[in-house]
Formats: sequence, structure tokens, C-alpha cells
Amino acid sequence: MTQKVGIVILAAGLGTRMQSELAKVLHPICGAPMIGFVVHTAAAIAGENIVVVVGHQAEAVKQAVLREAPAVFAYQERQMGTGHAVLCAMPHIPAAVEHVVVLCGDVPLIQATTIEQLLADHYAHQRDVTLLAVDMPNPKGYGRLVFNESGALAAIVEEADADAGQKAITTINSGIYVIKRKFLEVALPRLRSDNKQKEIYLTDIVGLGYRDGRSIGAVLGRDSNEIIGVNSRNELQLVEKLMKIRDSGKNLDLQ
Repeated sequence: MTQKVGIVILAAGLGTRMQSELAKVLHPICGAPMIGFVVHTAAAIAGENIVVVVGHQAEAVKQAVLREAPAVFAYQERQMGTGHAVLCAMPHIPAAVEHVVVLCGDVPLIQATTIEQLLADHYAHQRDVTLLAVDMPNPKGYGRLVFNESGALAAIVEEADADAGQKAITTINSGIYVIKRKFLEVALPRLRSDNKQKEIYLTDIVGLGYRDGRSIGAVLGRDSNEIIGVNSRNELQLVEKLMKIRDSGKNLDLQ
């Protein structure tokens, strides 16, 4: 199935909250750029079918990626949101790819086994979109999953756009998806930036697919540490600590 799976890694942002001139995905964890860990995981799943969306410090990011695995690159000149980033990647995805996994370059703890489980569930239920979700007691900063009365996934609401009731939801979107390529091709051009951030959110394909009667679902991940996104120096230190613990074979939750 490797030939049918492609992976898009989002790695264009600068990361202003890092308070550094270095592009966010180049910040080191255990002595290596954090994006390298994501690329290593991606290669275990999709072989050479990897597209990395670059922007800030593109050449340095490319070099860091290619030290880990072969990949092709899509350039996002203006960071207009995750949906726009995947749109930039689409022309570079190999023709044989039928299902696209979307990963974030600033989520270095994600494991290949978790993505394999996500893919297996996606195939088993013949979905158009399957996303990785986790339960998080303190979900601040993450998009919330909204289910209908029947328990079907109906939408993802970003925190900036969430009301008080939605903010109380603790099942969150990890930002990791498997999406059928044919659905992506028709859905991405329909996404709009009518939100508080004025960005084109990839998350909006869930609501779009739900309204279209598409098969949309979520898989609940077992370890919320795997989806920690690095957006600050404190999170960088936390992820490095967790990485060292994992490498040592211990099982300890530091959140």
C-alpha cells in the first residue's frame, strides 16, 4: 500500500512565539532539527512519497529534510493557513497516490505505528476523511471536535472561533489526517477564509464533507503526548524531555 499513500508535511511557518529568527521546524530536539523526526516517521509509512511545504528559510528546511529521506517540496509564499498549504502541495503529490496523510512539521513525537492504525481504520471504513483525535483535559489552543446527535463527526471548530460550550469540549483535533485524494481535489478549492484568523483552514473539510454526505470519522489516539505541537520554548523543552524518556524505554507522562 506504500505506493498508494503520500504524506504532506506542513513546515512553512516561522513560529513567532519561539522568539527566534530560526524557522520553527529547525529548532533542535536532542541535537537534531525537529522536522527530521517527522520526516523519519513519514518515510516509514510512505517511502519517497513525501511532499514538504516550505516557506520561511526554505533552503535550510529542505537541507534538514533531505538528510532524513528523499522528498519533494512545495513553496508556500504566503502563509494563508493549513488548507492553503495542502493546496500548494497537491501538484507535487505522485500520481499513484490515492490517500494523503497530513502531518505537521512541529509535531515531532508522532509515531509510525499511530499513523498505521489511522490508515487501517480509514481503509476499513472506506472513509473520505479520517482524523486523529485525542482527549485532552486542558484543550486550550486546539480545535474541538463537534459530533451530531447520532455521534457522527460534524465539524472541527478552531479555538478562536469557538463559543463557550465548544471550548468545554475536551476531544481535540491533532492536526493529523488521512484524506482520500479524490475528495481533497474537489474540497480544497471550496475552502474559504471567513473566520477570525482570515485563514484557509484544512479543518473545514470535515464540515464540508459532512454537509456533502461524505464518510468522515475520527480515531482516538492513546497517547496525547504524541501530538504535542511545539509553539514555544517551554513546549520545545517538554518535547525534548519526552523524547529522551521514550528513547530510554521508560513510560512516563509529563503533561
